[in-house]
Parts: sequence; structure tokens; C-alpha cells
Amino acid sequence: MSRIGNKPIGIPTGVEISVDGSNVTVKGPKGSLNQYVNPDLKVKTEDGQIVVERPTDQKRHKALHGLYRSLLSNCVVGVNEGYQLKLELVGVGYKASAQGNVLELNLGYSHNIFLGVPDELKVTAETVKGKNPIVTIEGIDKQLVGQIAAKIKSLRPVEPYKGKGIRFVGQHVRRKAGKTAAK
Repeated sequence: MSRIGNKPIGIPTGVEISVDGSNVTVKGPKGSLNQYVNPDLKVKTEDGQIVVERPTDQKRHKALHGLYRSLLSNCVVGVNEGYQLKLELVGVGYKASAQGNVLELNLGYSHNIFLGVPDELKVTAETVKGKNPIVTIEGIDKQLVGQIAAKIKSLRPVEPYKGKGIRFVGQHVRRKAGKTAAK
């Protein structure tokens, strides 16, 4: 039994849901998102809630039930509140600056890295003297925000010896001991 799939999704005020066959459109104060839902599942709006129903108790239907319920929930939260991820650049001389939808990163390579960010997202870079630069990614699509954050992190992964690299703010990094001198 899918516990996640059986949970109804509350619709906050100001959010509109329209179901058209296997496409669900969610409109809210921050924007609009479309989500495809497998045709086997039924999506209904009842009493200010979204309910996802599956036809059988097959393993495949149970998996899809929880998946699409979570995706619809992410859409509702995204158009109502939005998503935000903060990345911290740890390393001597690491810098970040954002002009419009282009993020310029100086990560210790021979050239700066210019990363184009989709128009649906807003990216800002904050640099305070004496602290590590912080890049903030904001948007209504949880998957897109996470994908761009993962792309930025992959440009300079955190290494375990000195802890240098790009990480999420507050992320714990397991450190390794370095070499010991032979006597």
C-alpha cells in the first residue's frame, strides 16, 4: 500500500488546478506548471484537495501512485512558495558573480566558467569579505532548481582532504586524514 500516494494534497488559496486527461496544470501566484500523469492513474480535485487514485494493487501501479502524487505536490508547493537552493564556494580565490541569467564562476581553473541559467530560474551571487561566496538559485520547478544546482556542484566537487569545492550551505563534508610523515 502506497502511503504517500494515498495522502491527499491540500490546495492552498490562490492555487488553481485543471485536469485535462493525463495533463495536470497548476497555476499559482508565482507562475504555472504542467505535469504529465500516467493515463492508468486518475487525478481528481475534491473538497479543496487533489486525490490520485490507482486502478489496481500491482507493484507498477503502486510505484506510479506515489511518484505522481509527489510530483503534483512539488508543483503545488512550487507555484505557491517556490524553491530555493544555496551553494557555498569554499576555496582560496573562488568567486561568483551573476549578470542576468549568466553565472560567472572563478574556481581556480585557468579560465572563468560562464554558465547560462534557464529563464525560469533566478540566480544571484553574494560575496561578503571574509566569508565564502554564496550562489542562490530560485525557481518554481523543483527538478530544474536541483538540476542546475547539481551542474554547478559538478564543476568543482568537494574534495575530502582540504574540504575545497562547491557544496550546499550547511552540508557536512567527511574529511580524510592526509599522509603521515615517515620516520
